[in-house]
Amino acid sequence: MKNMRDFIAKCEAEGILKRITAEVDWDLELSHIAKLNEEKSGPALLFENVKDYDSPIITSACTTAERLAIIMGQPKETSLVGIMEEWVKLGDKKIEPKWVDSGPCKENIMMGDDVDLFKFPAPKWYPKDGGRFFGTAHFIITKDPESGWVNLGTYRSQLLDKNHLGTQFIKGKHADLMLKKYQAMGKPMPVASIVGCDPLLFILGAARVSAFVSEYDIAGAIRGEPVEVVKGETVDLPIPAEAEVVVEGEVDADKFMDEGPFGEYTGYYSGVGTDPRNFIDVKCITHRNNPIFWGTTVGRAVTDTHMTMALSYGAALWQQLVAMKIPGIRSVYCPPEGSGRFLAIISMKQMYPGHADQVLTAAISTEMGAYGLKTVIVVDEDIDPWDIPRVMYALSFRFQPNRCQIIKRGRSTPLDPSLPIDSREITGRLLMDATIPYDWKDKPIPITLDPDIVEKVKGRWAELGLE
Repeated sequence: MKNMRDFIAKCEAEGILKRITAEVDWDLELSHIAKLNEEKSGPALLFENVKDYDSPIITSACTTAERLAIIMGQPKETSLVGIMEEWVKLGDKKIEPKWVDSGPCKENIMMGDDVDLFKFPAPKWYPKDGGRFFGTAHFIITKDPESGWVNLGTYRSQLLDKNHLGTQFIKGKHADLMLKKYQAMGKPMPVASIVGCDPLLFILGAARVSAFVSEYDIAGAIRGEPVEVVKGETVDLPIPAEAEVVVEGEVDADKFMDEGPFGEYTGYYSGVGTDPRNFIDVKCITHRNNPIFWGTTVGRAVTDTHMTMALSYGAALWQQLVAMKIPGIRSVYCPPEGSGRFLAIISMKQMYPGHADQVLTAAISTEMGAYGLKTVIVVDEDIDPWDIPRVMYALSFRFQPNRCQIIKRGRSTPLDPSLPIDSREITGRLLMDATIPYDWKDKPIPITLDPDIVEKVKGRWAELGLE
């Protein structure tokens, strides 16, 4: 799969994409249709008749594990955890992108006064949003001015006017670290916003990939071949050759415009009004013929965004724990109900005293866990972390509150609604050991069935009328 059109074709062949031919208004109506559809785990939706526009919008691309499996190139019946496990297996075999001379993203080029962001059907998603949001299912490409490290990051982008996009580069995020370097140099930072592409690139843009690692390299590893990229028209950045819409511009760290509010994936607004934020001064737009605009409803869990985050955050945490060379990690699950980022459940085989505590503290020390992760639960290897009833069993019969650890200070996200709006830089963390301690000499004796009797009664199942 190289682009959004490949994804649409695959979903349509599987009967899990619906084309909406009736006219739908980009102003709230489209988002409400998509949201209600996602809450029912409905199909991906391709709106072909958007009011005032000739080009389509796709939503609900990542709502189900089935569609995430298709994006990852795995059998459609693969579970969410199975998809994550494959990511962990493939993700370390980095394959750098491949430069090509041109691509479909260059079919149309707008420069100078011709630049007009309103030519694309960016929706207004929720009634209290500050306006239309151009970037929800997109990613922004930036490059470190010192090392040349290329980052793909998903940061919301509000449509402010025909050539300005509001941004939210949260403190400490990779784009923010790079922006500060450009600020020290007295230069604006070149950026490119990509809307519509190989969906894997968006998922990686939303992931907590370690610093100094390019998401392009991980995408190449998962795909088994390099991502094809072209040079920007006005920015020295690698652009996906198959992208639908490419917005090129620059961000000045010392310039601000009013941005927001926006209905976030937490189910709440992150503030009470507009805030002065950095913005993209757009210099050029390139796009394919009849570009497919991609958006996600965000909002309350569980929908499109939350499934994406459960995959990308969970796989990143699992991969980073493996990279720490900690033995015994069986599987990792970050539930979509927690947006993939606030709660992590880890299954492990204990091998020595203090092993469970090592895993708990390691989880909040990873790139993923150090930012916003609030609760970590560790369970024994006989518990699947995605089997929530069994996790509840472990919390009921193996967990002791006096074995939990409370960390009072950790890096938070400004989007966490459990904290006061004006005090969201620091969060607490809860580390819960729901294992049977390795160091106990006398462990609880589990109740088990006799295997011979099990086989015997299975042989009589039909006779007993239980088939």
